[in-house]
Amino acid sequence: MTRQVWLKADDEVGDWEDRKRRITAGLEAGIDRVLVDEADVSRVRDLGAVNVAAFTSSDVHVMDAEGDEKAEPDITVVGKDGEGDGSMDIPGDFSGSADLSVLRQDGKASAGYVRILDERYEEFAEAVATAADYTIVVGEDWQIIPLENLIARIGDETDLVAGVTTADEARTAYETLEIGADSVLLDSDDPDEIRKTVEVRDEMGREQVELTHAEVQEIEQTGSADRVCIDTGNLMEHDEGMLVGSMSRGLFFVHAETAESPYVASRPFRVNAGAVHAYVRTPDGGTKYLSELRSGDQVQVVNTDGHTREAIVGRVKIEKRPMFRVSAEVGTDDGVDRIETLLQNAETIKVATSEGRKAVTDLEAGDDLLVYYGDEARHFGEAVEESIIEQ
Repeated sequence: MTRQVWLKADDEVGDWEDRKRRITAGLEAGIDRVLVDEADVSRVRDLGAVNVAAFTSSDVHVMDAEGDEKAEPDITVVGKDGEGDGSMDIPGDFSGSADLSVLRQDGKASAGYVRILDERYEEFAEAVATAADYTIVVGEDWQIIPLENLIARIGDETDLVAGVTTADEARTAYETLEIGADSVLLDSDDPDEIRKTVEVRDEMGREQVELTHAEVQEIEQTGSADRVCIDTGNLMEHDEGMLVGSMSRGLFFVHAETAESPYVASRPFRVNAGAVHAYVRTPDGGTKYLSELRSGDQVQVVNTDGHTREAIVGRVKIEKRPMFRVSAEVGTDDGVDRIETLLQNAETIKVATSEGRKAVTDLEAGDDLLVYYGDEARHFGEAVEESIIEQ
């Protein structure tokens, strides 16, 4: 499931300058969609590239804020100001503002907006879900029970968007019933809260990998090979690195060059990953050959606890350098398996051991290296159920 953050920026937020400040903060933070009134669609598109959802009017000739014919949003939203007057005893309309027949017309993406006031409105949200691509539910007070009920009852026919006001509420919405809402609609002017909510979204979509230890068997100087440095557009922390290796089933944790050295400055954007033939793990759980990486590609950054995030490749440096062959054995259900990789013979390349980070030049037989091990084979980077021998 791909989580998303929508940002509420309609006329309830304030005048255009207030809305503009909120939208600009959202664009800078990396939100996925902005929800506005239809008269503001053109204005939002002028601010930046973002998907726009808009509350729509029944008047097809509504003008935008500049007096021109209204611009088309990516998603039309119906139901604003249609609830709360006590007349919605029978699901099927938005108290006269719009009915469900306007949803999913002409192949355009549509959304229904429902304020959850009591159980009747939960039932109404279920009816909306059968007719809308997106179902936006907003509680007058934050209540987890209505969201649990809707997550349990609404199927794959719609994406559920939960109204929130903080990043903590967003986390709860994403985690409810271990399934969570597909997206959140954030109503906040605070740039820090907007940024934190986007960070929660990113965290929810990240993989947690299980790392284990492999015992070093051999360290051998092999001569020179074409070595790859992955320079990313992201700064890495002291406990972060990448998973690389000669064999797809066993990838070694190699630290980013965050440590200072008497000889060179730290380069916390770089991982010296090994020879061109080796694999590196990618955010989708696949692998790529180091020789295939190009600027703009994504690679997976992992820390020593197995938490992952994405990094963008800024450049790849390939140079001929002296190398070590590192061979290690990892315990399996069937005994042990030997995995290997080639790493540059240099003090700046650090690997994670049971005793902490250690330069590859100081490795000895018997050291325990941190590795990712999976017994699946790989074909073009994808896991397959196939017997492949790597040696």
